[in-house]
Amino acid sequence: MKSEPKTEQELLDRAFAIAGITFEQLADEANMPVPPDLKRDKGWVGQLLEWHLGATAGSKPTQDFEKLGIELKSIPISYSGKPLETTFVCVAPLVGVHGLTWETSHVRNKLSRILWVPVEGEREIPLAERRVGSPLIWSPSAEQEQQLKSDWEELMEMIVLGEVEQITAKHGEVLQLRPKAANGRALTDAYGSSGRIIKTRPRGFYLRTQFTDQILQNHYIHAAGN
Repeated sequence: MKSEPKTEQELLDRAFAIAGITFEQLADEANMPVPPDLKRDKGWVGQLLEWHLGATAGSKPTQDFEKLGIELKSIPISYSGKPLETTFVCVAPLVGVHGLTWETSHVRNKLSRILWVPVEGEREIPLAERRVGSPLIWSPSAEQEQQLKSDWEELMEMIVLGEVEQITAKHGEVLQLRPKAANGRALTDAYGSSGRIIKTRPRGFYLRTQFTDQILQNHYIHAAGN
């Protein structure tokens, strides 16, 4: 695995160095077999990028580049450059949530600075032949942060009130709360409407595709104008 990058610029340079290269070429260099598809290996692309970029966090609940305070997010895009799926941010706390604030939340920490790495995601392109796109480093604007905060507060209030089971993918303008588990049998504690603890599927925070699309479009329009 590559050593940890010392600066943000070094990280960005590494990300630009792998742009245009296929997964197969990157996997060969990292000595990682390419799975036939991502059905059973959802995190494979992330692991491949982490190896090449020198991410250190692994599964720890900190940013992927802890010393730089930067999170790594790969984003599968269509032929037209649109995100193909929502972006997982982090697991949502369902108990012990009284007194949590947006300012100190795990979500805000994860979203404070992100290295976005677009990757080809169209299903008919064999995984080995998909290429990495041009990266960008992003922090939310004041307006984006306000949107995220407002959604987070609405969703967390529902969790506190014991309404976790009533939350659907329709809640939240830019940030969603959705079940997050490899299978439906994994259960965790949450508050029920009576205030008692119930068992429910773990939930995760996800960014909606129109939000990540806006991030990509703003960046590439701005980059083209320079």
